[in-house]
Amino acid sequence: MSEEKDKKEETKEVKEETSEEKKAPEKEEKKEADTSEEKKESKEDDEPSEDKKKGPFGKDKKKKPDPKDEEIKSLKDQVLRQMAEFDNFRKRTEKEKSSMYSSGAGDVITRFLPVLDNFERGLADVKDDTDDAFQKGMLAIYKQFKTAIDDLGVKEIDALGKTFDPNFHNAVMHVDDADKGEQEIVEVLQKGYTYNDKVIRYAMVKVAN
Repeated sequence: MSEEKDKKEETKEVKEETSEEKKAPEKEEKKEADTSEEKKESKEDDEPSEDKKKGPFGKDKKKKPDPKDEEIKSLKDQVLRQMAEFDNFRKRTEKEKSSMYSSGAGDVITRFLPVLDNFERGLADVKDDTDDAFQKGMLAIYKQFKTAIDDLGVKEIDALGKTFDPNFHNAVMHVDDADKGEQEIVEVLQKGYTYNDKVIRYAMVKVAN
């Protein structure tokens, strides 16, 4: 009886050891699974979630602009606008100066034209090869005065024998002449002049037909 009892106890111990050996790998597998899940969770915690990236209302958070950058941009815009305004002012001023100079010079020249007319009337019958000292002196002064006027850009308006043009001529008399063409200028009563291609005095003329 004692032998049978010992065999039963040995069998029982073998079964218990076998069951414990089976449970051991299961425990190890469970530990490994728990460890992998913990690593996965920790990795997920390290990565920023979509909710963290977004603001309280589900909108993406944007970096606020630096006030200094905004101020620099504003100052640059102001400088560019002022430079453009100054350039426009400079061009406008130069144009006004040029216009004022041209207008002023034209007025001055217009005042000298009657002097030129009187010179030409007084020297109408004087020849260039005259022996009279006074006449020679007046001719020299007239030529010098005429050269100075020409150098300023003053030109005589061509009128005699031309067709009447109201842009350059002022008709004060009309005459019937079958030998002349229609609206032909047959006589210049007073010479006209232009200054820098602008009329400063119209030619006073007599027109045929």
